[in-house]
Amino acid sequence: MADSMTNPHCYPEGCVFNSLDDIAGKKVTVMGLGLNGGGEACVKFFLQHGAFVTVTDMKNAEQLSPTLNRLNADCSVDKSRLTYVLGQHRIEDFENADCVIKNPGVKYEGNKFLAAAKAIETDISIFLHFTKAPIIAVTGSKGKSSTVSAIHYGLQKAGFTSFLGGNITVSPLTFLDQTNEITPVVLELSSWQLRDLRGRKALKPKIAVITKTVPDHQNFYGSMKAYIADKRLIYADQTKSDYTILDADADGYLTECEEPQQNCTCWGDDFATETKGTVLRYSRKPFAKETDGSFQNTDTNGRHGYVHLNGTTECVMDELAVPGTHNRINVLNAGLVMRLLGISASDTKQILESWGGIEHRLEFFHEWTTAGGAQVRFYNDSAATVPEAAVAAASSFTQSANVVLLTGGTDKQLDFAPLAEYLSTQQKKEKSALSVLLLAGTGTDKLTALLEEKQTAFTAPYTSLAEMLDVVRAKLDSCTVNTTVVFSPGATSFGMFANEFDRGNKFKAAVKELFK
Repeated sequence: MADSMTNPHCYPEGCVFNSLDDIAGKKVTVMGLGLNGGGEACVKFFLQHGAFVTVTDMKNAEQLSPTLNRLNADCSVDKSRLTYVLGQHRIEDFENADCVIKNPGVKYEGNKFLAAAKAIETDISIFLHFTKAPIIAVTGSKGKSSTVSAIHYGLQKAGFTSFLGGNITVSPLTFLDQTNEITPVVLELSSWQLRDLRGRKALKPKIAVITKTVPDHQNFYGSMKAYIADKRLIYADQTKSDYTILDADADGYLTECEEPQQNCTCWGDDFATETKGTVLRYSRKPFAKETDGSFQNTDTNGRHGYVHLNGTTECVMDELAVPGTHNRINVLNAGLVMRLLGISASDTKQILESWGGIEHRLEFFHEWTTAGGAQVRFYNDSAATVPEAAVAAASSFTQSANVVLLTGGTDKQLDFAPLAEYLSTQQKKEKSALSVLLLAGTGTDKLTALLEEKQTAFTAPYTSLAEMLDVVRAKLDSCTVNTTVVFSPGATSFGMFANEFDRGNKFKAAVKELFK
């Protein structure tokens, strides 16, 4: 069996179905119903196209009740061809299926059920095989969701009929029949979703964007080499007529590169040597005039963003509604995509200024007045699942008089040193008022050891959100200084929450209940 680190599974080119009509009468097993909508969308899609569908999930009916209730209430699909096998997987449901629709979070390597399947597809592979839409694909470690959301928002505001799907919890199968040659589709693709496309020759994005790439999902991959190998798949089948948009800023994350090119200072440099697409770069500072791409200007406010294409430099970004310097590079990349699609610089700038951000990504959702008359603003950044993302969130409020950071969770075999270093540095600054409260987990265990070593103050860890928020309430009740409370875990929370979205929703509900 293939070793997932050095020889990942390669799928056959093409699709098991010759056409959408070919689905009718086929036996399809959906592996993983889940709670985020992907499995649900697959069930509906294949039932609507006449397949006999078996849904199998290791979760039981009670755990899957929100999804099951929605499916049972949907009168648009014929559920007489639907079978549930919950709380287990049965080998016969994989052996007897004409096609298995795979959950991207499950490794093929070492999985006896997937090994028994005659054919394996995903919602992404099915969509890419049958759509004629131009694809704008985005991957990376940080900023994927913000980038795709800003691109989609910009295209819609500019008059395009565009669609958004992928890892952002919207299956593209929900809008496949609405796409055509002039409806751009923006896809957020995780490394796992890309992994499931290896060998298929299905992903040929007109524009591919790789956001900042840092260590992530090392509990799944075991090495940066394997993680990066999946990221490379986003541009594997591009041609010179396509665009590959890559980072240009040096960092310390270029590790396990087998043969780094000369002057290669970030993963963007490495990717640029490999892609067949036309390379564009993005940077937080101006770069050489001969370089096409986007960059931020180091003016007094540090806020302007420019696109440089074919010898012409145009401003596409000024004031933004969303906080955070890290969000500015995501929005700037959206501006670059908009210019490539023919939207004028002035229209791009005006549109992007009105983009309000997205749920669970530094989302402002509640304000409360203390007994001392101070205003407290609450931000939900639950989608921050790597330490660097928590650093970016906390650093977005350096001008605030008082900041309370709620962070921590389950380890993914990541390095918490960047977060510990940031928190230590901030607390040592004169007039700094940064408080750190920790949510319990294996990642938090690593972080607390680093904070203790650096003599950085923190509170807890707490075993529940309720316990943590009670402490925040007591701390702020009589506060007379305006305060920002940021929930940015920088980790997952396996066992405590279903996923980062469930975590964010429960945080928001708890805050609104306690801080009335």
